[in-house]
Amino acid sequence: MKSECNRNLSEVTEFVLLGFRTPPKLQILLFLGFLLVYVVTLVGNISMIVVIKMDSRLQMPMYFSLRNLSYLDLCYSTVIAPKTLANVLSSEQKISYRGCAVQFFSFALSVTAEGFLLAVMTCGQFSAICSPLLCPGHTSPKLCVQLVTGSYTCGCINAAVQTGFTFSLRFCGENRLDHFFCDVPALIKISCVDTFVNEVGLCILSALIIITTTTVILVSYAYILSSVLKIPSTHGRSRTFSTCGSHIAAVSLFYGTEFFMNAQPGAISSPEENKLVAVIYTLVIPMLNPLIYSLRNRDVKDAVKRILHSK
Repeated sequence: MKSECNRNLSEVTEFVLLGFRTPPKLQILLFLGFLLVYVVTLVGNISMIVVIKMDSRLQMPMYFSLRNLSYLDLCYSTVIAPKTLANVLSSEQKISYRGCAVQFFSFALSVTAEGFLLAVMTCGQFSAICSPLLCPGHTSPKLCVQLVTGSYTCGCINAAVQTGFTFSLRFCGENRLDHFFCDVPALIKISCVDTFVNEVGLCILSALIIITTTTVILVSYAYILSSVLKIPSTHGRSRTFSTCGSHIAAVSLFYGTEFFMNAQPGAISSPEENKLVAVIYTLVIPMLNPLIYSLRNRDVKDAVKRILHSK
């Protein structure tokens, strides 16, 4: 149990983000690498949003969800990347207490909403493959808007609770975060009060979210697999599997990283490994999602060709 902080110590008003321990000669390379990833993320997700918005054949519930996935990827990469890029080249890697809280809230909202949105998209595929005759009713625009709104609402509630739990802690004296953004483990580590209740509460909340969304995804894909195996022709099975390929890849990336971070407490043995995994889910996944959905989706590729040919 952590000891109570000395009352003579002043409360922390800003944090120092220690970032990556790289030699000065490699700082420029690190900056250029992050900048490249962020630019590709911006171009890929904005292009996906524009293509879906402009092409009339993509005005379907499935692509409405995909457009919102791009919004979320843009949001949480932008919450992290610009500050990280600035800190890589800066001698003063500081963030205010309020700025830290806002950054964490925005990040938690976007990531949680994306987890629920991926589950919603899986349900859409379940309806299209397992109940094709009922699919229009199950994925009506109104229902799709409600499900996407529900994803954002769940994200907002989780972010508010996690931010409240984390920033209700006292920080006094020590203000150096061994991370490149404001994340819960790094903040809890430097708190000067007992964090047991906060850690348990946050752990239970995270577990509920992960278990709920992964259960929906696994059950949906179990039914999808069962339906696909009943298709008599090999070509039919292959074509149906290919429609799920992009989403399976996106879900595997997102939840694989989440499980690695949360389901195995001893899996990450050092802060540097923690940062490396954090780079994957804060910067790499938002960059890969539009590439996965565009390169493996015939409708999106055809829409891009139509837009280019119309100019």
